[in-house]
Amino acid sequence: MSVNDGVSNQDNRTDTGLVIGEDGLVRPVWAATDPLLREYYDTEWGMPVRDEQGMFERLSLEAFQAGLSWVTILRKREAFREVFAHFDPDQVAQFGEDDVARLMSDARIVRNRAKINAAITNAQATLELRDAGGLADFVWSFQPEETPRPRSIHEVPSTSPESVALSKALRKKGFAFVGPTTMFALMEAVGIIDTHVLGSHRRGSSGVWRHHRSPA
Repeated sequence: MSVNDGVSNQDNRTDTGLVIGEDGLVRPVWAATDPLLREYYDTEWGMPVRDEQGMFERLSLEAFQAGLSWVTILRKREAFREVFAHFDPDQVAQFGEDDVARLMSDARIVRNRAKINAAITNAQATLELRDAGGLADFVWSFQPEETPRPRSIHEVPSTSPESVALSKALRKKGFAFVGPTTMFALMEAVGIIDTHVLGSHRRGSSGVWRHHRSPA
């Protein structure tokens, strides 16, 4: 998910994109109003994910989000989990044409055949990666030496050299729908980088960058 998801042009002018909520906590505007987005921001986004199934779920959801708003995916997340066997790669890798037809007829999820097929392909590729240490370790191996320190949501990049490299590496491993922007969003979501804006109550919450120095 891009941190600029849901930010209007009016919000995009000169301010930091941060607001103080009724609870006194500082959040970006995209996480300040919708209760579902706020809960996701406060409890999950940017927290480390280091297990295979968790990483596969995040990768799959980021792929389904392409071209859509992240809140759309969050609202469908439980349905996604139900129909994709809770994103167990072993089970999803066995999905066939009957499963694709089942998924394409389920209005509770994003019915995009290319993305559904990509999820199955990526599950199969995830199994293949186990011999190389597994999906989670593979993705985390692209952690940069420094993390961004954005002073406003408008300073948060949408790609990085590491997300470009991760995209290329995953494609070589047989993954699909893993473009550089999608992989940057994944890296944000699972704590590999910290793009919480300086001043947000969640900045540094992952603990990943506690002992790293970043440029001012």
